[in-house]
Amino acid sequence: MTKQLFPRLLGPVTLVLLALTAWLGLWVTPRDAVQGNLVRLVYVHPAVAWVALYVSFGTATIASVLYLWKRTRSIVMDRVAHCAMEVSVVFIVLTLITGSIWGRPTWGVWWAWDARLTSTAILGVLALGYLALRRANDDQALRARRSAVFAILAAINVPIIHFSVDWWKTLHQGATVFTANRTLLIHGLMAWTLLVSFLGFTLLFFWLLRARYRLEVSRERALSVSLDEALTLRRREGAF
Repeated sequence: MTKQLFPRLLGPVTLVLLALTAWLGLWVTPRDAVQGNLVRLVYVHPAVAWVALYVSFGTATIASVLYLWKRTRSIVMDRVAHCAMEVSVVFIVLTLITGSIWGRPTWGVWWAWDARLTSTAILGVLALGYLALRRANDDQALRARRSAVFAILAAINVPIIHFSVDWWKTLHQGATVFTANRTLLIHGLMAWTLLVSFLGFTLLFFWLLRARYRLEVSRERALSVSLDEALTLRRREGAF
């Protein structure tokens, strides 16, 4: 009963949290003393980046590791990695777009070859490369193995993105919630709204992942049926 209830509630709960984020972020939380209404992007951009870098790309990486490990190797892990990487591309693009919208009035330019921006863009290219690699081979086992290795190697870029603002002098601001010594930077209603946004976008990822996974299963079944029908037709033609 619980297993059936959670998937049914995932979509509605996600919608409620995102709607609550929009309401609190746009109309309830205060303006910033320096950035004014531009600060309201803090309820979108960090949460989207969190999903892009850690949740979705992390899910794809963990599923890839589990596929390469013989004890947990299964087509399910390969599908999860594939679908999570597709969703990750969407969130990486949204991260770059929302970051550019925030950066234009803050930095004066839509794009700068900043360490964090550049490394995030590289991660997007690597994610697209992963998807291209999957189309380069029809052998399921070989495709899954190569893709898993590629995903793990691409994940090396994630800690580079995370620590880029500490390792290099960058235009991008540092941590949004905590400083390096774990001092809280955001308080009160703004902090609660930020938390709601993180929960909402995280659940949105899992909702999209579930929907994409189900679509992938349906696609594979359709291809299998089409192949069986083609083979049956060929055998009938050979009988004549």
